[in-house]
Amino acid sequence: MVKRLLLFLLPALGLAIPMRGADTSQGIFKPNFRTLTVQKEDAFLAPPVIQLGSGERIVVSFDEIGDDWSRLQYRLIHCNSDWQPSRLIESEYLDGFNFADIEDYAFSSNTFVNFVNYRFTIPDDTHELLASGNYLVEVFPQDDPDDLILRARFQVTEDTALVGGRVTPRTDRGYNSEWQQVELAVTTGRQDINPYTDLIVSVTQNRRPDTEVFVSHPLRVENGRVIYEHLWELIFPAGNEYRRFETVRTDYPGMRIDNVGFSGRRYQAWVREDEDRAGHEYNYDQTQKGRFMIDSWSATDPDLGADYVDVHFTLDYPELMNGNIYINGDFTSNRYDEDFRMQFDPETRKYYLSLPLKQGSYNYQYVAVKEGQTKGEAALVEGNKYETQNEYTVSVYLRTPTGRADRLIGSATLLSQ
Repeated sequence: MVKRLLLFLLPALGLAIPMRGADTSQGIFKPNFRTLTVQKEDAFLAPPVIQLGSGERIVVSFDEIGDDWSRLQYRLIHCNSDWQPSRLIESEYLDGFNFADIEDYAFSSNTFVNFVNYRFTIPDDTHELLASGNYLVEVFPQDDPDDLILRARFQVTEDTALVGGRVTPRTDRGYNSEWQQVELAVTTGRQDINPYTDLIVSVTQNRRPDTEVFVSHPLRVENGRVIYEHLWELIFPAGNEYRRFETVRTDYPGMRIDNVGFSGRRYQAWVREDEDRAGHEYNYDQTQKGRFMIDSWSATDPDLGADYVDVHFTLDYPELMNGNIYINGDFTSNRYDEDFRMQFDPETRKYYLSLPLKQGSYNYQYVAVKEGQTKGEAALVEGNKYETQNEYTVSVYLRTPTGRADRLIGSATLLSQ
């Protein structure tokens, strides 16, 4: 009760919600809510990053399984580079009341699984973002702000720093082997900062939070350019191209779907059995780097007309004795939760998992998480192929000695060569 009271009183007093050290990862935390998407408006392949004061917007969408809608609200929390809440008070990063109703919702149409689709944009007509940086958006019932339904992440950049770079398989750990190395050059155009102490650079591979690394010291400064080269932290396992499947149609099998059917009052789809790729040669495939897109051939509005399908995965792989194997992609919010853990069958000697997924096109991979660790290893099942085309998201933060929050001054997306 005390915590709930604080959640109401602190924003009203202009104070940030104290969450230091808390879990701030993106994800859905209630079983009847599904299909969270956080995207830059009209830019499916772009990361969820908008420029401050530009009119660009972030669109958040999700479904609630059921026949009736719920009264939901959301709040925004400004964060530092490590995604922990900053010391800014709400009036410093938001023009408008922080608790906002989610009023844009619609019911599914001609689907066997009934659901309500919710959608809202940030910023909107009544809210303006005032500060750059990392942001959390949290959704909760209108009458219980302590009952978190989901959390999403997005970024707001000032776009005052020029970020350039490349990704190469010629790394300090070997040439054309199993690694990729990121090299960066940042131009701030400012003389009032110390690039050796005031800049923080983060790099994330394919939007997987457990791959994120931070660099606080460049190699050198040259002609106004801050150079990040030959840094051990910026060497990443190359991984492999994502696997793909499509459930756009339910009347016959789509891409990499062996069979479709209908039982238990919903559609069923069996993905073609997957195998270990670590010991195989690299095969190029143009993927969306882990993304998914909702789509249905029979619906004019897929957000409302795409049905939920029980998708069945099978992985032919020996039992992992010191950890677990998870299915991973943007549709899992890159989380290693119990819902996404593959189950090993000792009789067939294979892994299985069934997930209710909305019709569409999906990218996925298998990631191993060993006991006692939180970082996943895709290489165990997928292999490390230096030719893999990965997407690297670069964020450049400014943290001055007198500042009370990290400012995001530049961002870029790099593709491996």
